[in-house]
Amino acid sequence: MGQENQPVIGVLSIGDMGLGIAKLLISEGYRVVTFAEDRSERTRDRARFNGVELLSSLGDFSSESDCVLSIVPPKDALATAQRVLDAIPQGREQPLYFLELNAISPGLSTQVKALFRDNENAVLIDGGIIGGPPSPNADATTEWKCPSLVLSGPNKLPYPDLTLTLNMKHVSPKIGAASGLKMCFASMTKGFIALAIESFVTADSLGVLPELRREMEIHNSQGLAIAEKGVTGMPPKAYRWVYEMQQIAATMHENGGFSKGMFDEVAEVYRVVAEDTELGLEQPGERNRGKTVVDVVDAMRSGMKHAE
Repeated sequence: MGQENQPVIGVLSIGDMGLGIAKLLISEGYRVVTFAEDRSERTRDRARFNGVELLSSLGDFSSESDCVLSIVPPKDALATAQRVLDAIPQGREQPLYFLELNAISPGLSTQVKALFRDNENAVLIDGGIIGGPPSPNADATTEWKCPSLVLSGPNKLPYPDLTLTLNMKHVSPKIGAASGLKMCFASMTKGFIALAIESFVTADSLGVLPELRREMEIHNSQGLAIAEKGVTGMPPKAYRWVYEMQQIAATMHENGGFSKGMFDEVAEVYRVVAEDTELGLEQPGERNRGKTVVDVVDAMRSGMKHAE
């Protein structure tokens, strides 16, 4: 385990966000570990290449770590928490801090909370990540562009340097508040991207996509820029966003009193992308399709036609 001011950080898993956070921490001198025996060789190679230490078992992972950052596909959040809890050795000198950073509803956060009840070897902190993966600023190699890590719950991390490094903000003493904040934010970003997909595809079917983009450039240029960036960046992430949109639907229903219908339909947009089109085959850093709005639209229309 690390010293009090330099804890060992366990990251599950080494996807785009997990890797970005790991690289930032390593640049600041932190030891970062992961367990990836159940992941692809590509993921393990990416971890090794970037200085993340691969441990051979979840037991070693939970024993060596002082703080675990759970950053997995939302559908795996509950199972990941249970797996880590089951692997924690009894009688730790200090409890393992487990940061639940996945895009899940407050209701699911409450289910995660129940797993940690009466466990003296682990402390749960609810959280969410708002923004893209950390990356070095182009004009200053010693400074990083970092997302906001919003946290909530009755407990706070005892590592002030880590809190500062990862731009952490404790927003509430209530488990579920941070996850809910993330859900509300994502509803307006990924929800907007889904609207843009439908609008662009529909305009193309009417033969007016160029005109739509031209009118948006005139009357809403900022919205067009956000839409085009979101639509072309979305394909490798669409499969994860299906469940995330369902979690947003649950949040809006359980905490806001709204119908789940709107975001269940948004989830369906991303399901079509992921399952019915070639865009669902895209991988981060290995892009072939959907790098332009026109190609996203072409792939969507072709996939939707064949799925009829």
